[in-house]
Amino acid sequence: MIKRQDLTEEEAGSLVEALATAVLVADADLHIIKVNAAAESLLALSATKVVGRSLSDIFTGACDFIRLIGRTMKDSRSFTEHDLKLTLMSMHCVVVDCTVSPWLSNRNAAPRVIIELASVERYQRIQLEENLMLQNQVTVALMHGLAHEVKNPLGGIRGAAQLLERELEDQRQAEYTQVIIGEADRLRTLVDKMLGPRGALNKRPVNIHDVLEHVSQLVEAEHAGTVEIRRDYDPSLPNLISDRDQLVQALLNLIRNAARAIDGLGGSIIVRTRAQRKFTIGESVHRLVMRIDIIDTGAGVATDIADSIFFPMVSGHADGSGLGLPLAQAIINRQGGLIGFKSEPGWTEFTVWLPIEVGK
Repeated sequence: MIKRQDLTEEEAGSLVEALATAVLVADADLHIIKVNAAAESLLALSATKVVGRSLSDIFTGACDFIRLIGRTMKDSRSFTEHDLKLTLMSMHCVVVDCTVSPWLSNRNAAPRVIIELASVERYQRIQLEENLMLQNQVTVALMHGLAHEVKNPLGGIRGAAQLLERELEDQRQAEYTQVIIGEADRLRTLVDKMLGPRGALNKRPVNIHDVLEHVSQLVEAEHAGTVEIRRDYDPSLPNLISDRDQLVQALLNLIRNAARAIDGLGGSIIVRTRAQRKFTIGESVHRLVMRIDIIDTGAGVATDIADSIFFPMVSGHADGSGLGLPLAQAIINRQGGLIGFKSEPGWTEFTVWLPIEVGK
């Protein structure tokens, strides 16, 4: 096993940077001298804004915790705290499991301390993501099975109605057979939607903001100017390698849902894009993912359907098909991504995470 004191400074720095756990390195005066990408993500601050600051600047009001860190430096002993609540510079609170250890280097090196922060919320999120992905697999299997069971008798019903129509002596009665044929066609269209996207993905470079503009303009046109969508884009985001048509369909479903949630309530919709580093989707850790937030200020998702909202036929609207969200999840999953959400009255946020293929 490689010991920390066996590593060169460069090797140790590379190791810290590669960790998915947030790591801060502080000097003897408890000023931060290094953070990794995971720490930047947890603190919601870039390294340039963190390095050189004291721990008391970063962790507001955490005097006892910082004293323990100072004691670790003095006594060369490690300690671990579970479910530690820390208030950050942004006044945002995080709950973490924390391990503080002295940096074991050569005797001539200045004393330093390593602070490892593992977000409890992150582990909860990973568990939630796994449940969402399992839910989507069950949903897809259920929809495919149900669709095939329904599709065969529908063809028979439609064919029988057409034959019956030809035999009618009074063609005024054809309106009844036309109702049967029309309803059979409507159900067949519904079944085709349940089967969802099929075939190979047509992946190519896609500018996510072009897609979002296209979708947003469609939704604004559908609501005849009564819905305004506020854009909050990160222009530095690179292109995605994605199937554009399917991406349009998934995002259209999400933004339409947001528009429906505020319809007649005078609320607002925000569409936001950001990059996120060191993000786990399923069993894969991605260096960089694109995050798309679709936020509305409507009534929120009803608590009785919150756990099953990605199942088919579950809808918060009386006239909803309950297929929009399951299909959106299936489309995003096929492209290696995930959809999650959080909701309370007055604020519902659906988030799409899609891996960015670095270097493409």
